[in-house]
Amino acid sequence: MTTATLNQANFAAPPVVQTIETRSMFIGLVGTVASVAAAFLAPQSFYSAYLINFMDLLGLSLGCMAVLMLYHLVGGKWGTVARRILEAGMMTLPLMAVLFIPILLNLPKLYFWAQAEELAKDPKLADIAHSYLNFNGILFRYALYFTIWLIGAILLRRWSTEQDRPESEGRSTLRFRAVSAPGIVLYALSISFAVIDWVMSLQARWISTIYGLIFIAGQALAAFCFVVIAEHILGKRKPMSDYLKPTEIHDHGKFMLTFVMVWAYFNFSQWLIIWAGNLPEEIPWYLRRMNGGWGVVGVFLALFHFAVPFAILLSRQFKRQTSSLVWLAAWLLVMRWTDIWWHIEPAPSFGHPTVRLSWVHLAIFAGMGGLWLAYFCRNLRARPLLAVYAPQTLTHMEPSHE
Repeated sequence: MTTATLNQANFAAPPVVQTIETRSMFIGLVGTVASVAAAFLAPQSFYSAYLINFMDLLGLSLGCMAVLMLYHLVGGKWGTVARRILEAGMMTLPLMAVLFIPILLNLPKLYFWAQAEELAKDPKLADIAHSYLNFNGILFRYALYFTIWLIGAILLRRWSTEQDRPESEGRSTLRFRAVSAPGIVLYALSISFAVIDWVMSLQARWISTIYGLIFIAGQALAAFCFVVIAEHILGKRKPMSDYLKPTEIHDHGKFMLTFVMVWAYFNFSQWLIIWAGNLPEEIPWYLRRMNGGWGVVGVFLALFHFAVPFAILLSRQFKRQTSSLVWLAAWLLVMRWTDIWWHIEPAPSFGHPTVRLSWVHLAIFAGMGGLWLAYFCRNLRARPLLAVYAPQTLTHMEPSHE
């Protein structure tokens, strides 16, 4: 295929995407019904399970946006094929904004700082709630976070769509960089504060200055894992089978290796500093996660979120085939969910000092995850799988590169 024959029809998503969308929507609707039932039948599990799944899927949406911005900043062939997958994942953010509303309306069910009786018993917690952690503050910052994320996502998607038209050929792409440069900084700051608001505040008197970076590394890792899974499905079918090369797959595997190491480094740094300090304000967070079976989960994460994937990803040959890499990518997405579960579920406000995993977690995951995947597939089907007249696409499709 040469640049002369490029058009949108050449890059239309294969029918399998619509099939996945239909099935995901069905699973999502069934899961949503089960989730509503769980809110009444098992409220002791519902709210923690809802927050876990929300943070997991929000991380995937934001990870796609952050990796897309990174691509626009640094360039490289690794992002040309993955770009539309990342954009489709990024544009699930409107769904996530809606899914936060049940959390906003049920803050006392999730957080001690939203419970009047707890504030009466703890003056220091009352001061925190009065100055920062309160309904108006959470509402304002929720609106601010999603406004920042959606403005960046909408601009990048709109300009990317314009590159599907012939008249865009040769047009400067500097505006992508102009948005991505401040956008990736704003993303890092906003998600760090969002994690403080929605996760760290589950134990409001505990603080870690590296906490947001742990989630940022995990979100980037989740995005690359999701890209590898999507490429495995699409790469067996036209049109992606015509232009997906082992070099791009290899690059995505190397990024997976990078963020596996970065995630482990941030986690170890946080643990080492708190262990060395041994301060009564800091150690309760780890004490909750070292007892009642949660310590086993922590060791499991150290082994199977870091050590084993790290050893496997050192193999160059393993990283060049989606048929092998896809299984590790899927496993790491499971580990991402497990990591968030380990962060959220043992929080004192939920009253689960021992390991707890119920049907409610799975029902909410099916509901949220099904809707998220259906929305992703809808976004992916709406445009060609490559930005047709983007300079990177034209270079990628030159005969000399085939």
